[in-house]
Amino acid sequence: MQKTYVPKKNEISNEWVLVDATGKFIGRLATQIASILLGKNKPNFTPGVDTGDYVVVINAENIQATGNKMEDKVYYHHTGYPSGIKSITLRQQLTKHPERVIQNAVWGMLPHNKHGRVLLKKLKVYAGPEHPHEAQNPRPLE
Repeated sequence: MQKTYVPKKNEISNEWVLVDATGKFIGRLATQIASILLGKNKPNFTPGVDTGDYVVVINAENIQATGNKMEDKVYYHHTGYPSGIKSITLRQQLTKHPERVIQNAVWGMLPHNKHGRVLLKKLKVYAGPEHPHEAQNPRPLE
């Protein structure tokens, strides 16, 4: 009889990974980050179980986009009031809130349920090179 292995809470080791976004393309960077958050780079990966690592992204303001996405890609949000739809381009979003660009890209690649929301809290994004997670000793991503 075969039994499915499910890792226990004490068998999971959550590490910290430091990602420098300087010169990286947003989509390819987001797939790598989502894979680390889900734990797909570990041998004990199990869907639905939080086996992933924490990810710290620095220099979010220095990411790149392929093609004309800087002007063509538009982020929408609604204020909740009638005719309250707002839009902002990728270039404007990078100057105003560069952290949200990476968070939105990674959220699109995570499961849209409770598990995905827990994983998104393990993502820390900062616009510049400074971050307050030196005590966790994050290892740089290759």
